[in-house]
Amino acid sequence: MKIGILGAGSIGSTLARKLAAAGHEVKVANSRGPETIEADILTTGATAVNASDVVQDVEVLITSIPLNGMPAVKPLVANLPTDAVVIDTSNYYPARDRHVQALEDGQVESLWITEQLGRPVAKAWNAILSGTFEAKGAPAGDPTRLAIPVAADRDADRETAMTLVEDTGFDAVDAGTLADSWRQQPGAPAYCTELRLQEMPAALAVAEKDVLPERRDKAMAAIGERVEAGDLLTVADLVALNRAIYR
Repeated sequence: MKIGILGAGSIGSTLARKLAAAGHEVKVANSRGPETIEADILTTGATAVNASDVVQDVEVLITSIPLNGMPAVKPLVANLPTDAVVIDTSNYYPARDRHVQALEDGQVESLWITEQLGRPVAKAWNAILSGTFEAKGAPAGDPTRLAIPVAADRDADRETAMTLVEDTGFDAVDAGTLADSWRQQPGAPAYCTELRLQEMPAALAVAEKDVLPERRDKAMAAIGERVEAGDLLTVADLVALNRAIYR
């Protein structure tokens, strides 16, 4: 597929490497220009381009940017082919995203994003730690392979997102519609807890929407305390903490 990735942070950069390695034609852009894209992001064949070019002649656009940048992306998205699929990877954290207008704590941020962009999106790769995503992909059928939930309202969006999740080395799990995508947001049992294919559906099913903000904030506070104490938290530490609080 021809794929554009807007955002070259920890998730966007790994997406560029993994999807290019899987044989896709990948372009990646950020807000600062192609010359600022780190060389290691391009080692498997992705190309650095300007943001205005990342939406040209693509079948899929993946947005992996801070939420405050979403309204400004709408003019770019308007230039996408009408049949192109948009996949978003973002999450809402009030302390970080307090400047985001009209998005309230407890709101399904995927629905807010569709409003900002003016077209449907699929939600994927938001419920995995960047360190897990980078290091723990595995071939299909590998018993250690982890799962990633995918939510979307349109069948074509869901099918495309699930195919690309599989191409990045993870089992894709149908998590339902965007209205239900809160089940894979911070604070939910499926969020960044490194679950396998057989475990993910149950984790999505038992999520309780009302408790997500409290659990998310509790986890962030615990991480902050560990960091202030001088602890160097590993991916395993973060997964263990999330499992203890979210499940």
